[in-house]
Amino acid sequence: MVVSPSLHVCRAAVGKGLPCNKNLGDGQNLFTKDVTVIEGEVATISCQVNKSDDSVIQLLNPNRQTIYFKDFRPLKDSRFQLLNFSSSELKVSLTNVSISDEGRYFCQLYTDPPQESYTTITVLVPPRNLMIDIQKDTAVEGEEIEVNCTAMASKPATTIRWFKGNKELKGKSEVEEWSDMYTVTSQLMLKVHKEDDGVPVICQVEHPAVTGNLQTQRYLEVQYKPQVHIQMTYPLQGLTREGDALELTCEAIGKPQPVMVTWVRVDDEMPQHAVLSGPNLFINNLNKTDNGTYRCEASNIVGKAHSDYMLYVYDSRAGEEGTIGAVDHAVIGGVVAVVVFAMLCLLIILGRYFARHKGTYFTHEAKGADDAADADTAIINAEGGQNNSEEKKEYFI
Repeated sequence: MVVSPSLHVCRAAVGKGLPCNKNLGDGQNLFTKDVTVIEGEVATISCQVNKSDDSVIQLLNPNRQTIYFKDFRPLKDSRFQLLNFSSSELKVSLTNVSISDEGRYFCQLYTDPPQESYTTITVLVPPRNLMIDIQKDTAVEGEEIEVNCTAMASKPATTIRWFKGNKELKGKSEVEEWSDMYTVTSQLMLKVHKEDDGVPVICQVEHPAVTGNLQTQRYLEVQYKPQVHIQMTYPLQGLTREGDALELTCEAIGKPQPVMVTWVRVDDEMPQHAVLSGPNLFINNLNKTDNGTYRCEASNIVGKAHSDYMLYVYDSRAGEEGTIGAVDHAVIGGVVAVVVFAMLCLLIILGRYFARHKGTYFTHEAKGADDAADADTAIINAEGGQNNSEEKKEYFI
């Protein structure tokens, strides 16, 4: 007698982390585990008995055809091979698994009553083809382009991720199902800039049957208008003086590369003694009438651009006068420092001299008070001392 397992019993077993079995709470001894395998690889099915009583174990396919009865294989499919047979286990391998092998495989144990458990084989199919397509092979800077990536015939559906260089971008995916297989198409709208020229756009697939990175890529080709830069080749010191020569080089980079580079003088005609040679402008024997703005222009099929150089011609002694002026300022600064130092020294000497003489004056003035009995006498003595001095001065005269 064959008894099919009920759905609610299976759910209870899975919730407890156990294989799906019939009569889990009624002394069930037969166990098995679900199997997930990649297409073309080997699946292993194991029917295990917890408490063996030497009852017969057999394995059936999803159509309930007997694959193995004990250690005998009635089914003629040679992809099934016996790995182990004992009273407690029946282990069978299935090689070169295909999507048609998916389904429930039943383990049966002939006890009283009979017991049954099933395992589900799930086959993973990696994408059979990965394609990336760009709307335009060549784009112009500032333009928005459409990029599509398709992962065909996988199971389950793949996840597609987009990268521009190392930066991840967000795309929009659509999934189509056909005969249990899935095709995923992801669309990316990308606005390109000149910096994107030569940068790869990468379509990367994530799938449980894929190890590592499965990806494909296309390199962006972006056209952009020229970038113009003027370089002064001569004079090396950068100071343009009367009588000197001036040489300018125009550097223009674009995609496609500019085929023509021209020089013009803004708001005036080019000097007659100016020499133009491709990207180079040469003016010999500069004078003040050459002052003005000189423009380098470059163009390609995308657009045109320019860069300006403003020329100002200095007097022939402009550089020398600057050097002499710097030396003069240094000398003057040194002289001023010496004068200030000398004045400070003189002030210190004079201060000390006056301090000494002021002390002597007070000392002589107080001599009359040394022998006086009181303040009045001291004053009289002091005045008398002054009178004596005056008398002495008259005597000597």
